[in-house]
Amino acid sequence: MITKKIKAVCFGEILYDVFPAKERIGGAPLNVASRLSSMGIETEMISKVGVDEKGDELLSYLNSRHIETGNILQDEKHNTGIVNVSLSANGSATYKIEYPSAWDKIELKDEMSESVLNADVFIFGSLVCRDEISRNTLFELIEKAKFRVLDFNLRPPHYSKELLMSLIGHAEFIKFNDDELFEIAALLGSKYNSLEQNLHFIAGKSNATSICVTKGRHGAVFLHNKKLYYNSGYKVQVKDTVGAGDSFLATLIAKLLQGKEPQQALDQACAMGALVAGQEGANPVITGEMLQSFINLC
Repeated sequence: MITKKIKAVCFGEILYDVFPAKERIGGAPLNVASRLSSMGIETEMISKVGVDEKGDELLSYLNSRHIETGNILQDEKHNTGIVNVSLSANGSATYKIEYPSAWDKIELKDEMSESVLNADVFIFGSLVCRDEISRNTLFELIEKAKFRVLDFNLRPPHYSKELLMSLIGHAEFIKFNDDELFEIAALLGSKYNSLEQNLHFIAGKSNATSICVTKGRHGAVFLHNKKLYYNSGYKVQVKDTVGAGDSFLATLIAKLLQGKEPQQALDQACAMGALVAGQEGANPVITGEMLQSFINLC
């Protein structure tokens, strides 16, 4: 029997995270794409890099991870994106994002629309909307998508209430971290204090059938088809948190698309996020066997 290959398209920033002592390839959509591809999902990136050494390195990296790069444009006017990352004593990251970067200027091409039309899932974030050019392209592509996944990545001052409401209104699946959930719910007029109340509040403001909230080392809560699922987290010695939420999201999406039950998908997603946080960099190699062994030991 021939099994249909699941296809995903990720849209948005691809860049270099520059730490005090090192540089690493990153960008939330790239991290999600990398993890999806490692889990057997046929994955494509839509983005833009500069005509420079870092841009060439990013394209080479994506190709090495078996991610389709035909819709990654190259920009002679703007450099490949850079984010300066600072880490606290407990491994939490803060970011300074250079603007403008090549990924701010993603112009719409017919080939992009074709890719999104043919994909099972279209994954995008909020940060890429900080520039009008990439924002307009995103909203054109959203209209072509079969299933839309919104991954919030709030970085002041690059968002507004109007933008957030528009993005929420276009998504079938939404992922927040807990800080983002409370901030956005309050912005939209929520009077609630609990995480679950605000989850339901956001659900009432959207057409999303799935909303997930990550809670760092405390796991995650997943509202799926009006039912709540919980995971209380897995203990690891945190090296850095960069990319952990992206691998969590990719794993959750991949497992759901592959037919796993919501609780099993959530458990595996939380385990993947913990494993990534326990290693340096956003995209460490983690096999399915490594993931299952970790879950079995916990």
